[in-house]
Amino acid sequence: MTGRAVAARPAAVVVGGGLAGITTALRLAEAGHDVTLAEGRPRLGGLAFSFQRGELTVDNGQHVFLRCCTAYRGLLERLGATRMTHLQNRLDVPVLSVTGSDEVPVRTLGRLRRTGLPVPLHLAGSLARYPHLSPADRARVVRGALALNGLDLADPALDRLSFGEWLRRNGQNAATTAALWDLVGVATLNARADGVSLALAAMVFKTGLLSDPGASDIGMAAVPLGVIHHDRALAELERAGVRVLLRARVAELKPAAPQHAVRLEDGQLFTADTVVLAGAQDTADALLPPGAVPGQERLAGFGTTPILNVHVVYDRKVLRRPFFAALGSPVQWVFDRTTHSGLLGTTIGRAHPGAQYLALSQSAVQDEIDLPVAELRRRYLPELSRLLPAAADAEVLDFFVTRERTATFDGAPGSAELRPGAATGVPGLLLAGAWTATGWPATMEGAVRSGHAAADAVLAAAGNRVPVDRGDGRWPR
Repeated sequence: MTGRAVAARPAAVVVGGGLAGITTALRLAEAGHDVTLAEGRPRLGGLAFSFQRGELTVDNGQHVFLRCCTAYRGLLERLGATRMTHLQNRLDVPVLSVTGSDEVPVRTLGRLRRTGLPVPLHLAGSLARYPHLSPADRARVVRGALALNGLDLADPALDRLSFGEWLRRNGQNAATTAALWDLVGVATLNARADGVSLALAAMVFKTGLLSDPGASDIGMAAVPLGVIHHDRALAELERAGVRVLLRARVAELKPAAPQHAVRLEDGQLFTADTVVLAGAQDTADALLPPGAVPGQERLAGFGTTPILNVHVVYDRKVLRRPFFAALGSPVQWVFDRTTHSGLLGTTIGRAHPGAQYLALSQSAVQDEIDLPVAELRRRYLPELSRLLPAAADAEVLDFFVTRERTATFDGAPGSAELRPGAATGVPGLLLAGAWTATGWPATMEGAVRSGHAAADAVLAAAGNRVPVDRGDGRWPR
């Protein structure tokens, strides 16, 4: 009896265990590849992770998604983690400002929320009652939104102009920029209007606010990020047959035919038909062979922007809504993380049953990212007391900060030409990561889409049929 030889499965090494690497590894494993994922940190999740601070479980930052983030939502479904998140039924963002003197503060609460009407009427009622803009400025916003909706996102000229300059050319002023365009843009783009390309800003506003009534509904994790991006991801990767190596930093990549060689810092050596570099741009730049992508020499100058998160634990409840955005204050966005963090089950929580944990998400804060904790405390605690009267009488049980100095790529005008696609000039060597050419800003959605793009490129090169759009929220079974 003559046996039939079984062809060896194609081998792939994915470098980086963030959302891009997780997505790529799952897709390739499900397509029959023998996949090894190497992550230098002791956990998966990239820059969307959680850690322990004593008994408290802390997310490194407040990572939210929108209903239009279909690729990320597809990954949640694949990981069996959709029920570990909460997605608004309808967009509702409380926006709080404080004017007047410290002795007689005037607090004004407005809301950005949608109805079930079609675009653009879904936001009309909210805008008409928005107290942070005058009637004339509300009319300016409408004109700006209509002009924005008329832009062609495929026009390369959009990347050469700043969003701020475009806003001024289209009748916007400091009030409309602060109360709407930057309110949304800073949180989603990690840049103010003058510092970000029109291409990225237009993509965010057209997709999130002007594509579908429900596109901008806000979602966030209902459990620590590590439960989703590490625990669930690790379990699903291993179930799919992926070999996951943590604390496994790649020291060297040697492209060759028929297989590439990947050497870890501990000396382990892997050979693979496919290597996907799914880490940050500086990591990819250090491992890429010369000339692998056009303009590769510019990757070293591809800038990053920071995000600062300020964490405050009070001895009592000072905020009675899940989150809010602030205007006219150093404070940007504030989230209640009490339940999520497990605070009430800690020693502090048992001693103070009414304790509350707030997290402040501060984007585009180049001037604050390296300030000492004591200075940040002096800056933010009085502001929280101005915004939240109950905080003035509350005791601060804990105050700490987390800093992501290279949280996102710099989406300044001209940045699109710095973002390479998934394929390189070296067969079998691919790129993934939110910084690659996804068309999206540096978000969880962009990271997952980049992982799909890399997997699609691998499978297409092998003659496999791939979906036209892998960012539609579905996952191949």
